[in-house]
Formats: sequence, structure tokens, C-alpha cells
Amino acid sequence: MQAITDERPPLRHLSSIHGGLVLAVLALAAIGLATVHSASAEMVTDYLPRQALWVGMGLVVMLVAMSFDYHVLLDFSIVLYGAGLVMLVLVLAKGVAHGGAANWFSIAGWQFQPSEFAKLATALFLARYLSGLNSRILDLRQIAAGLAIVGTPMVLVGIEPDMGGALMFTPLAIGMLLVAGVRVRWLVAALLIGMVLGAALWSYGMKGYQRQRVLTFLSPTTDPLGAGYQVRQSKIAVGSGELTGKGYMQGTQSQLRFLPARHTDFILSVLAEEWGFLGVLTVLGLYAAYVSSAARIAMRARDRAGLMLVVGLLSMQVFHILYNSSMVVGFVPITGIPIPFISYGGSFMMVNFCATGLMLGVDMRRYVNR
Repeated sequence: MQAITDERPPLRHLSSIHGGLVLAVLALAAIGLATVHSASAEMVTDYLPRQALWVGMGLVVMLVAMSFDYHVLLDFSIVLYGAGLVMLVLVLAKGVAHGGAANWFSIAGWQFQPSEFAKLATALFLARYLSGLNSRILDLRQIAAGLAIVGTPMVLVGIEPDMGGALMFTPLAIGMLLVAGVRVRWLVAALLIGMVLGAALWSYGMKGYQRQRVLTFLSPTTDPLGAGYQVRQSKIAVGSGELTGKGYMQGTQSQLRFLPARHTDFILSVLAEEWGFLGVLTVLGLYAAYVSSAARIAMRARDRAGLMLVVGLLSMQVFHILYNSSMVVGFVPITGIPIPFISYGGSFMMVNFCATGLMLGVDMRRYVNR
């Protein structure tokens, strides 16, 4: 097997990185800045300066992540994974509660969400484990080990309780295990086990308000002023935008404060009301460019480790995009799942840019030692 070194790629290889990925990220971040400003214009705090700070820091994080040899990061992944688990345990005792979940650390006025760091650490550790296996089809023991790697932080996040955050570990496991090689019969067995675990989660693992969200999703009219209020207002915002929208900062649902969480989870509703179907289509087109660029990086990765890492990171990003865009139109239950590069938030923004930097780092190093 070809030896791997931690040699950094020469500067001439910078021109070989996938420019489509970078351009899509910059365009989405710019749209996010404008939309956050509009969404928070009538709030006590205008979140534009903070979001601009997160984007600026995110760009630095992306460059730093891109400069690291991902093989070195994989070598230290077990340390990063362990640190992530320790933080998830500590946040249960020392965390600051938001939305009923103790999932934040507050340090000198700055807040940090350890579950976001844990997702990156888990992706690195699982990529290292799967890339070290010498079989094209995983056996049951190997699958169980992979699921245990993902399941441990997932359970800790679920205990907070943050079901939306815990859910984000699922696409990470599915994407990487499928690419690593899983037999069809194991997929069927996993589906059956998932149904049983889902029933147990409904009965014993979910809080009352979480069950109410699911019930309201199935029948929003049963609680139009309570749990069904968010999705109802979101649908009104999306529908009232029609083809071209009402214009920047002219949306009634956001400017008149009818739409909750309009700068975070429901920011896509604000964009839809102001820029209409064409605006949403433009954003989804940028996400499509991002996903297709990342997929090309995965396909031309120099080794199995790079392939696994990109697939894991991309799986999380894609699920965020699909779930959030489906949530704002009432296709899936409401959870605290934001949309990448547009929703307001520091920890989430850092993770998005870091994941992008890691993928670009994989792309830069596809020629090293060849």
C-alpha cells in the first residue's frame, strides 16, 4: 500500500482545488448576511454584525482546515473524538439551557455548542476506522463498531435533550457505511431495528413537547396557536412570496414579527417571502453546486480515507439542507435544524466552514506522492 506522508501540497496545487465549492460558499454566506439583517431588523438586536463576525472567522477556519494534511487529523482523530465525548458529558452538568436543552457552554459571554464539534470529531474518527478496514463489504462486527462510534455521541446529545442535534449523526453513519460497503440484508435489518427503536423513543425518550411537535406535523390545525403556529406562519410566508417576492425587507411575516425563529431555523421562509420562488430556486441552485462540487472531490480523492471523510461531511450538510427546506413548508416535523451558511449561529457556521475546508484539503492533496 502506498505510503502516506504529511507533506503539504505545493502552492501550484492551490489552482487545482474545486473553485465551484468556494464560490458557492461565498455566495450563500453573502445571501445569509443580507437575510439575517432583514430577519432581525425589527428585533431588539440586529444580528448582522455578529453574523458578519462568524462568517469572517469561518473563512479563517476554512483556510486553516484546508492547510492541514487530513491524514494528520485522522491520526489524532481518537483524541479529538474523546475530547468531544468529554465535552458532551460536561455540558450535561455545566451547560446553559436553550429551548429546553442544556447544550451550550458559556465562556466570557461567548457561547459554544459542543455537539457541533462532536460531529466533526466523529466524522474524522469514523473515516479513520472505515478506511483502515481491508474488506469491500463490511461484516456485522465492523458495522456494529461503526454504529457504536456514531451512536455514543448521538445518545449523549439526545440526553440533553436535543433530538434535532442527535438526528444529525444519522446521515453521517448512513453515508459512510453505505460507501464502505453494506449488504442489503443488513440494511433491511437496520430498518426494522430503527422502527423498534423509534417506537421506544416515542414512548420513553421524547419529552411531551417533542411528541406534540410530531402530532402537530401530522395535523397542524389541531394546535394553530401553539405547536402548530410556527409551521403555519412559515407556510404563509413562503406562499405569499409567490414568484418574485415582496422585496427586500418588505416581508410582512418577518417584519411584523409573526414568524418565530426567523433569523435561525426559519430564515429560508424570510428569503422566500422577500424574493419568492426565484430567490429560493437560486439558493437551492447554489446548494446543488456545493453538493455536486463536494461529490466530485469525493470521487477523485486520492485514497479511501479522503473519500470517507468527504462523504461523511457532505452527508451531514445535505441532510441539513434537505431537512430545513422541508421543515419550512411543513413536510417534516419542526426541529432545531438550521440551514448551512445562511442561518444565524456561531458554532454551526464554524462547523460548516471547517467541513468545507477539510473537503478542500482532501482535494488539494490528491496529487501528493503521485
